[in-house]
Amino acid sequence: MLSSALLTVVGCSEEFLEKEPSEFLTQEQVTEAAENNADVLAGTLAGIYSLQFESESGGTTNHDDFGQKGYDIYGDMLSGDLALSVSSFGWYRADITEFQAPLDFTNQRNYMPWRYYYRIIRSANLVIDALGGNDATPEVIENQYILGQTKAMRAHSYFYLAQYYQNEFNPGSEILPLYLTPEDENGPKVTAREIYDVIESDLNSAISLLDGFTRAAKNEINQDVAKGILAYALAAQGDRWQEVKDLTDDVKGNYPIMTAEEVARADRTDDDVDNPTGGGFNDVNTAGWMWGVDLTTDSGVGLVSWWGQMDYFSYSYAGYGDYKAIDSGLFAQIPDNDVRKNQFLNNPESSNHLQPWGKFYDPARVPRGPSQVITLDLVYMRVAEMYLLNAEAAANLGMEEEAKMALSMLLDERVDDTSYLDGLSGQDLIDEIYLQTRIELWGEGKSYLAMKRNKATVVRGANHLSFVGDAIPYNAEELTFEIPEAEILYNPAINTQND
Repeated sequence: MLSSALLTVVGCSEEFLEKEPSEFLTQEQVTEAAENNADVLAGTLAGIYSLQFESESGGTTNHDDFGQKGYDIYGDMLSGDLALSVSSFGWYRADITEFQAPLDFTNQRNYMPWRYYYRIIRSANLVIDALGGNDATPEVIENQYILGQTKAMRAHSYFYLAQYYQNEFNPGSEILPLYLTPEDENGPKVTAREIYDVIESDLNSAISLLDGFTRAAKNEINQDVAKGILAYALAAQGDRWQEVKDLTDDVKGNYPIMTAEEVARADRTDDDVDNPTGGGFNDVNTAGWMWGVDLTTDSGVGLVSWWGQMDYFSYSYAGYGDYKAIDSGLFAQIPDNDVRKNQFLNNPESSNHLQPWGKFYDPARVPRGPSQVITLDLVYMRVAEMYLLNAEAAANLGMEEEAKMALSMLLDERVDDTSYLDGLSGQDLIDEIYLQTRIELWGEGKSYLAMKRNKATVVRGANHLSFVGDAIPYNAEELTFEIPEAEILYNPAINTQND
């Protein structure tokens, strides 16, 4: 990958309106260089991938601004499954857990995900244009793979924008501006149907272009990951379950499910911090991870990071007073014989009660961590998600035996006996799959997506700091971000909020 792909150029005076993200080559530079050296496009794609974990990529200096995993935390908190149980520094409390941002379009937390995802989209448009545009199929196979990955990243960004900025899927509702070329700017909102059509088109194209691609590292999107993203986008629409099932059938057998030893610490005791056995979720080489990134000292990740906000054993907020914990009501639904119960500190007398000491941790297990340099890895997608989506799709199609089979293949690694599934059917089966999705993927940024798909109502447990016991439906205004003030001010084509 070429470092020249990350050259700095002068941007517009209003950063929000940057047509070309300032740390990337310009459109003309990318196109000209690509004609002579395909590595330039590969380097530009690497820059797009790096935005996923880059601090301040949402346009602020806030300590919750660090790319994809930052917005995974937002979603998990809005869904209620991730509790802010102690707040000493104030991050997330008012804006997210007290819903001030989703109810006030001038709040900066509306701007951050909008700016981050559109920044990726505009960067992707540069690469796509340099390779011939949206309908092109490059002759050089390496460029086909670059185009496939780039289209998948663009689709991924539009999908998350659609999820965060629309209360619920309504195909006729105008929700987002659509930019598909480097020249596009200041566009009007288009319908959700148009956004999802682009998502599907990009991903189907990516799946075709990535046929035969063997990636160098898991931070790159391969064909299976593109299918996984497409499965999520189709499931969000509520009537595409056969396609979801087909896609997840294609993928789920290609990776092993994480074992009991891999998902949680074994034989742990309350407040035990020494001699970990299993768990950690800190190594991208874990076979059950489909998509993730290997952070190294060269990545430049430190205090302002997902690990800093989530892990008691990494030096940062989760160790020093902004504690993130599993919702106590959700924890109570995990059976005592389920290995995932060991992912959380279970000591009601401790202020650290229900923190994920046995799921996400620095393997050194030094409380509050001695280092501000993060080299622990980040997970974006696991094969467990494909089994759960497959079960959800099958259950919604009335294929209940297949749904139980997919779910039991996962749960066989979590509990001793899955025979209770035999007695479930109809909505009870769908509800169980939703519950298992929340438990299995807790803290991984998938609870918000599942809440919307299942049209669930959020009821916060007793360890939240606000709105305890309140019933909040999935499509409530307080669970969906507003179009940010900057977009309203500087884009003359948009002057209204979404319905």
